[in-house]
Amino acid sequence: MRLSFIIFIFFFNFQILHSVEFKGKFEQGSFILGKAEPGSKIFIDKRKIRISKDGYFAFGLDRDRENDVIIRIHKDGKLETIYKKILKRKYKIQRIDGLPPKQVTPPPEVYERIKKDNKLIGEARSIDSSYEFFKEKFKFPLNKYIITGVYGSQRILNGKPRRPHYGVDFHAPEGTPVKAMMDGKVTLVEEDMYFTGGTIIFDHGHGISTLFMHMKDINVKLGQLVKQGQIIGTLGQTGRATGPHLDVRLNWYDVKLDPISILGQ
Repeated sequence: MRLSFIIFIFFFNFQILHSVEFKGKFEQGSFILGKAEPGSKIFIDKRKIRISKDGYFAFGLDRDRENDVIIRIHKDGKLETIYKKILKRKYKIQRIDGLPPKQVTPPPEVYERIKKDNKLIGEARSIDSSYEFFKEKFKFPLNKYIITGVYGSQRILNGKPRRPHYGVDFHAPEGTPVKAMMDGKVTLVEEDMYFTGGTIIFDHGHGISTLFMHMKDINVKLGQLVKQGQIIGTLGQTGRATGPHLDVRLNWYDVKLDPISILGQ
């Protein structure tokens, strides 16, 4: 009788511990795809997040996050709590010298323009739609490229430390066709932002968005639904760019993530 009880307890705990599945590495800057029982309520730390009808949800980990992730799953009056430790990363230092002073410190007359640009980008990234495109496999935006800038790297421009780089830079010839990495809805189209130049943001659902910067030509319109692999424009060197390249960003709402973490799955 006692042995049967122990076996029952072990089996029950095993089932509870495996009621949620995760895809992605729990390290700084990573995108995480989760799968729970349909009808569950999911909390990441203290934030309630969307879950699809078939149980999928997504979230991300900040570049400098150190504390454990606390995941709470509510289902049928029961609570399951999961703690995930965060793996730390080492980030590269990039030094770029010889830049014109205005590319290191913007002149005061453009501050209002920068503020307006940031507001538009922030609004697009804050969208909380019910789209479920994020749960599929993302693909690279170019056929041929060289990665010249990585997520999390600290740039030192003309000897002055700047904010970390939160994207991935893909170098290719100007005019190279750029493809959508995943199905999504266009939530921002701007041809001439101060820092990012030709800029597009796509909503993939549940707060997951991708941003394409320094575009030369833009072939999509605000509100348009695009398919993965669709040509959305061409690579350029618009905005504050030192040469032709595509800077791709990935966000979970305002949390800046490493695009490679969603492309490598």
